[in-house]
Amino acid sequence: MEEKAVLFNLWGVVVPRRQEVFHQLEERHHLPGGFLSSVTSPEDSAMNRAERGEVTLSQMIPAFQEECVKEAQVRGVALPSDWSVTSLMDELREAMINVHPAVMKTVNSLRHSGLLTAVLANHWIDDSASGTCGTAHILSVLGNHFDLVLQSCRSGHKVPESSLFNSALQHLGVTSQQALWLDADEEGVKAAEGVGMKAILVEDMGRALSKLSSFTGVQAVGVDSPPPSCRPDEVSHGYVSIRPGVRTHYVDMGSGPPVLLCHGFPESWFSWRYQVPALAAAGFRVLALDMKGYGESTAPPDTEEYSAEQLCKDLITFMDKMMLPRVTLVGHDWGGFLVWNMAQAYPERVRAVASLNTPLFRANPAVSAAQMLQKVPAFDYQNYFQKPGVAEAELQKDLDRTFKIFFFSSDEGGKRPLLKTSGVCARGGLFVGLPEEVPRSAILTEAALQYYVSQFKDQGFRRPLNWYRNGEANLTWRSRFHSRKLLMPALMVTAGKDPVLLPAFSKGMEDLIPNLTRRHIEECGHWTQMERPAETNSILVTWLQEVHRREQHPTDAPRL
Repeated sequence: MEEKAVLFNLWGVVVPRRQEVFHQLEERHHLPGGFLSSVTSPEDSAMNRAERGEVTLSQMIPAFQEECVKEAQVRGVALPSDWSVTSLMDELREAMINVHPAVMKTVNSLRHSGLLTAVLANHWIDDSASGTCGTAHILSVLGNHFDLVLQSCRSGHKVPESSLFNSALQHLGVTSQQALWLDADEEGVKAAEGVGMKAILVEDMGRALSKLSSFTGVQAVGVDSPPPSCRPDEVSHGYVSIRPGVRTHYVDMGSGPPVLLCHGFPESWFSWRYQVPALAAAGFRVLALDMKGYGESTAPPDTEEYSAEQLCKDLITFMDKMMLPRVTLVGHDWGGFLVWNMAQAYPERVRAVASLNTPLFRANPAVSAAQMLQKVPAFDYQNYFQKPGVAEAELQKDLDRTFKIFFFSSDEGGKRPLLKTSGVCARGGLFVGLPEEVPRSAILTEAALQYYVSQFKDQGFRRPLNWYRNGEANLTWRSRFHSRKLLMPALMVTAGKDPVLLPAFSKGMEDLIPNLTRRHIEECGHWTQMERPAETNSILVTWLQEVHRREQHPTDAPRL
């Protein structure tokens, strides 16, 4: 019978085995091996009663401490003076946060293939004053990724009891013959098989996930597979009216310090689909915007609506209406240009700023915008974009082809026609000389391609192209603060294979940004978030967490 659901044991599969934490503590405190397992294994132990929901964590801890004292007396050993069950529970919480990335990728792939997923957790009701945030965080992350999170403390039954398996199957609406169980303990495997499920013993994660693939028909997820992404129908969407005729659409996920993600051309909030869940899981409130004139963010077609000054003013209005006094801004391409301008023009509203690919181009009042474009041959496409209607006609002619041409990975050079951004005016168009049929890049699924197409089908390219048509106005405005230093924490991520925004362009940024952190992804082209999502996530999460560790602020919401 075809599998319809895959169930995972929390301990040992989704997160490290509990016994590993026990073993580390026993070694650290010079206790006999198996000491903690002996304390927790009896049916009436404090931990077992907590996992059945009979007592809460705060009630369990003193009883657990007493059991440890008794076990030490039986074994004739002395507990160290700094021994603390509270510390043990803190370490178990830390272990729970260490979710296996391959498992989460696999769960994401299974769900996108139409299979149901569940995680069964022997766990307790955490009513402690210090630990509830950590427990709540991991439960929220699991709830976001799995169709069902079933805790033993809520059902009164534990893994590997058949009652918990049957309860999970009932919640999912599948029979035992339609379900598959993954467990790191033989006892759990035998129990699952006892109720009629197929089961995989997880001794080596790679081999276990390969077996899972052969059972389900869903391709195995490897180390190089992209991290979990979010789909448009699975996220919370919001809309803010900036002023009559101007509305900003955004996707909102997570809680914590606000991080605004600003995309470039010709993109969408969806270009951050791999970053939104990762940053939210790391403890941030993520708001991924449809930038002005893109997707569901509506605005007039007038060119001046898209000047850097007006774009920044509109973003400030967005923050005001969302009651966000200060934010961390992360941009890519034109979004990078915008966030650097925001940091210079409105430093009091920017907690920290990061840009992918796009450096801070210092405004030089002595050089016109047109002259600057002439200096860089690869920027010739921007000259071609200047005349309203010309580029629009070319880009809107066949949207599928347009996005297949734009979105490609840097390692696909010999497999597809090369998009040249130099000599565009001379040859009469950006796509001139390219074949009509262009293969879709490996970084773009068919579903993703069609989402981009849907976002440009109605409004077209007029408004996004207007971002390019304010060169002189932008120069005049930016010249007012061209020498102003950015003193907030900043991050510049360069990509070694970007053919337009070269890493060399970022040289000397430290002159204006003393608190600049640099990161570089050598084997990466222009579409950094899509081409190297795991590396991008790691860089952003590490930097964001470090920034917010260094700078602890009071609540971001004022009391009214």
